[in-house]
Amino acid sequence: MYYNSDVITFLQVNNILALKLDHALAGVGKVVYSQIDFVAAGAKRTLFYTSCFTDEYQDICQQQKIEDIRFTKGIYYLLQHGDVVYEMLKIYFEEIFKYKTSDQLEQIKQMLMAVNVHIAASSLTSAGFALAAASVVAVGMDLSLDMSVLVGSRATKVLAGASLYGIVQKAADSAHRLHFTYPAYYSALYAQELEMMYFLIEPLFERAEALKAQRASAGEIADIIIKMIR
Repeated sequence: MYYNSDVITFLQVNNILALKLDHALAGVGKVVYSQIDFVAAGAKRTLFYTSCFTDEYQDICQQQKIEDIRFTKGIYYLLQHGDVVYEMLKIYFEEIFKYKTSDQLEQIKQMLMAVNVHIAASSLTSAGFALAAASVVAVGMDLSLDMSVLVGSRATKVLAGASLYGIVQKAADSAHRLHFTYPAYYSALYAQELEMMYFLIEPLFERAEALKAQRASAGEIADIIIKMIR
């Protein structure tokens, strides 16, 4: 669905889809770390994997194996459903609208309409409003999935040499940050096996200060939605 071709192209460029996913589910670490370019996050993750050979650091080793498996499940979701960006947005809005009243939702809707942002919700329930908000943001947001930004570099040529583990490490770091800053949203993504895909939308969320929504007023939530689109 939204931006699916951009995401898949990015994964292909970085050889992520070339990896045998059945092997990845059994533990990506057993397959590829002898072939990784030792650059940036990829080198960091590979270095951590050497802990697997020592008894003292089995916790680190096990955590990375879990992250590898969770990343692979996120890729499976992308390949099966495609609309991974929309789905993460929907889960986000479900979380922030969960306890909003109809009056509060109406207030947000009116604020958005005042700046020509129209939420086509048939009824002002939190679930319906979340679906409508996710749709309008996914269609209108200023996001081209610039993968050079997502992996932590603004140099477009960097992508050609980016290693698989560099991407997985960036995804893991992004998920860890989310777990710390917005535990409820992290948990909601985790339940859908999507927390390792959050790195795809993290730049958008940072720009819109979207994680402040957990303690935001109606006006602040409306402002977040506007920033996501513009």
